[in-house]
Amino acid sequence: MPILKKIVVQDFRNIAFQEIDFSPNVNCICGSNGEGKTNLLDAVHYLSMTKSAFPVQDRYNVRYGTDGFVIAGTYLMPSGLETRISVKVSPGEKKLLRDDKPYERISAHIGLLPVVMVSPGDISLVSDSGEERRRFVNGVLSQMDAEYLRALQQYNRLLLQRNRILKDGAPDPGLLSVIDERLEGCAGPVSEARRRFVTELSPIVASYYKMISGGGEEVSVSYKTDLDRGSLRELFAEGLEKDKVLGFTGRGVQRDEFVFTMDGHPIRRAGSQGQQKSFLVALKFAQYDIMRGSYGYPPTLLLDDVFDKLDPSRTANLIGMVAGKDFGQIFITDCNRSRLSPIVDSITDESAYFDTVAGVFTKA
Repeated sequence: MPILKKIVVQDFRNIAFQEIDFSPNVNCICGSNGEGKTNLLDAVHYLSMTKSAFPVQDRYNVRYGTDGFVIAGTYLMPSGLETRISVKVSPGEKKLLRDDKPYERISAHIGLLPVVMVSPGDISLVSDSGEERRRFVNGVLSQMDAEYLRALQQYNRLLLQRNRILKDGAPDPGLLSVIDERLEGCAGPVSEARRRFVTELSPIVASYYKMISGGGEEVSVSYKTDLDRGSLRELFAEGLEKDKVLGFTGRGVQRDEFVFTMDGHPIRRAGSQGQQKSFLVALKFAQYDIMRGSYGYPPTLLLDDVFDKLDPSRTANLIGMVAGKDFGQIFITDCNRSRLSPIVDSITDESAYFDTVAGVFTKA
């Protein structure tokens, strides 16, 4: 499994410049809220996914008063060799390099350094629109399945073309037909991969939820797509007149929904804050299991303030779950050092602690 040995961060959010050596097992980042703990975890995520774990544009990740940022990491790869990944973002440009050689396509990097992040921001998966849930599923599948990523990117490019044509007011039927045919060819693999993923994911989420909550409620994940009602070209034909009026495509896999339920009801309505948090942790740990099975080794696990809104019994169950699993490199943030130390001691004897103040990380 890839191990992040060292990271260098410059002008990323509130981090002016930091060079940090990590433990190959558990790394604990402690400090008060707003000091930069999450920013460091997001920098690690950025090296894996070439983007923030949060839905923000790169310009909002630049430290105030500067015009760009740099993140670089030295990894020990499963082959036993070291590799250096660096990303430099400046106005209008993003450069991604591996061992000082630029990638021809940034997407070619996705999947090299598998990562799973659990954070308070995950609540958007429950409370926000289907776009957030699609973003989550796309992020998981893109790491494991290069064909899925290619099909999804092609579908999105074609969809933009179709929407531009619809906005013209008098779209060329022949051109629309060609684009619709190509969209259908991309939509099938995307939908099939999403369906397989949810079929595998749902029982694992339910199992983890029971471990964390101690039983009780039944949770599930299901998949809904327009393609259940017919082929994409048929759906496009049915909705063409409405699409012309609206100026965009109203049907397709860009509208897919992933439904989270508790005892048959939407969890955003039926679940308490603690139940929703337990579900989201279970969801991310299920993602971790699936990715570990796909890669043959565990992804990097980023646990950002993961004990927030969990009662003592659920926290204890989560601690036992982490301690009892064969995890790889873990990064944990918490405001409470005294709460974190017993957790870490139960997982491994090899760990590193870092105190965080105003974007400065000091090894304890």
